[in-house]
Amino acid sequence: MPQPSPTLPSIAHDGTLWAARHMPLLMATMQKQASVFAGRRIGICLHIEPKTAVLVSYLAQAGAEVVLTGSPGTTQEDTADALRDAGVTVVGHRSDTLDQHRENIHQVIDSQPDLILDNGADLIEAVIARGGLPSLRGATEETTTGGLRIRSWDTPPPFPIIVINDSRLKLLVENEFGVGQSVVQGFMNATNLMLPGAHATVVGYGPCGRGVADTLAGLGARVSVADTDPYRALEAVMAGHRVGDLLDLLPQTQLLFLATGHPNVIGPAEIEALRDGTLVAGVGHMPWEVDAQALREQTTSLHRSGPSGQERAIHRLRDGREITILADTKMINLTAAKGNPIQAMDLGLTLQARSLAAISTDDRLSLVHGAQAVPEPIDRQVAADLVKALTSL
Repeated sequence: MPQPSPTLPSIAHDGTLWAARHMPLLMATMQKQASVFAGRRIGICLHIEPKTAVLVSYLAQAGAEVVLTGSPGTTQEDTADALRDAGVTVVGHRSDTLDQHRENIHQVIDSQPDLILDNGADLIEAVIARGGLPSLRGATEETTTGGLRIRSWDTPPPFPIIVINDSRLKLLVENEFGVGQSVVQGFMNATNLMLPGAHATVVGYGPCGRGVADTLAGLGARVSVADTDPYRALEAVMAGHRVGDLLDLLPQTQLLFLATGHPNVIGPAEIEALRDGTLVAGVGHMPWEVDAQALREQTTSLHRSGPSGQERAIHRLRDGREITILADTKMINLTAAKGNPIQAMDLGLTLQARSLAAISTDDRLSLVHGAQAVPEPIDRQVAADLVKALTSL
């Protein structure tokens, strides 16, 4: 039976309906490709918030069976409840621990999905650990962290995986401009502090770090950048930021933003170099850039304050210094703000939908097993659509 073309999602949730009104690229995509998803079972691990709910609602309207879980600490419970009320299977809650999150991942895999939309490669890794799924046609992976994780495995997964963050378009629009705005907004929500004149250091000058550094500078902060890649360091210099070795920058740093995506970037030596009163915020997908064991060994007392999601953990160290960790370095733009701006997520989720459709139909885009970039025809078409949308105002 033909499925109706989507207009606005059929979900009773103000935040989702507001987001949908500002996501024309995704709406147009689903109007054209809704039939591709009819009868498919789609397993999703993605931050559960209104923009995600727009995509999930459209997929459900198209006739897909969606089983969804979020990432620890970022689920917006009102959005999850609205999706459940609309008939979507939503697994897990904002308060879930990492162990509970792993159980949620297994529940999604238990549904035997045909397609996977992943965020950090947790679902994909679970599929590989089980020896595969007979019905699985392929997957998309949202993050650079997940893409690196997949590419580190000795054997590529035996199905295609389109890494959305490999898209030149997404790196520019969502990661640089969207993440920069939302991270700084989340930091301001969590601290209520002024940025003009503050000494801020951004560790990692990839697209996300670049966006954060440039946004901070635009609001009057004095910004330093640490990046071991000489090309990225040069980019930061050319953008007007101070650049140096991390250990040299930390004693002057008041606000520290971690955007490398790698574990234990702030280890024992870096903790020793931190200035008294430093505030630390996470930008990357995984909350692992501070060496938790090293910090515990230096901490003599710990005080937590602030509402859930905006929690401030004040560590008093052996020598009397106090270091404040915001939301345990979970993504500050999701724990203390509403995630990336709607228009940026419209772009990213449109790339997701078109990539899933291509995998579902085997659309002669030379897809291979393992991780790969968004096919160029998809990337270029979405870029052209976005130019048209922005210049038609």
